[in-house]
Amino acid sequence: MTKPTPTARERIVAGAADMISRRGLNATSIREMAKHARAPLGSTYHYFPEGKQQLATEAVRYTGEWVARALRKELEAGPVAGLRAFLALWRKIVVDSDFRAGCPVLAVSIEEPATDETPAALTAAADVFTEWERLLAASLHEHGTEREQAAQLATLIVAAVEGTVAMCRAKRSTQPLDDTAEQLQALILATIKD
Repeated sequence: MTKPTPTARERIVAGAADMISRRGLNATSIREMAKHARAPLGSTYHYFPEGKQQLATEAVRYTGEWVARALRKELEAGPVAGLRAFLALWRKIVVDSDFRAGCPVLAVSIEEPATDETPAALTAAADVFTEWERLLAASLHEHGTEREQAAQLATLIVAAVEGTVAMCRAKRSTQPLDDTAEQLQALILATIKD
């Protein structure tokens, strides 16, 4: 079975996620996102009439769901398998981009908003992190970890992996991922009852 060809809108969203993962939101214009996605600027405004924030919000949600799909699938085999998949996904991104790309969800989260209002992209980032934590916590709890500890460990996993991705980019090395993987796996194994 062949994979369906992405629509122009999907290409623009994926391209925006990639640009944000490399340069951050504030350093990336909607024109650059359109060019990176090989889409006409007019099409970009057609699909995203509210502009850059709308496109960034969709890029964050796109990344969130892409990661959540991988997590759901791998967590069926348990929390250690989910952790390994989560780390492998980010390893592939940093290595394939020659340490130039990270996580667009994190990139949107750490930039100061242009106004006092909370931008929709930042709200979407919070929702994405919450969903990843929820998936990990549910798996940990299903495998015998107390509910509160499962929630805390899930937060630690997401925070550690996101921070580790940034460290890999800075150090131009996957060693931080290896070190983090070893310690997080040990923590998971100490809390599950399988």
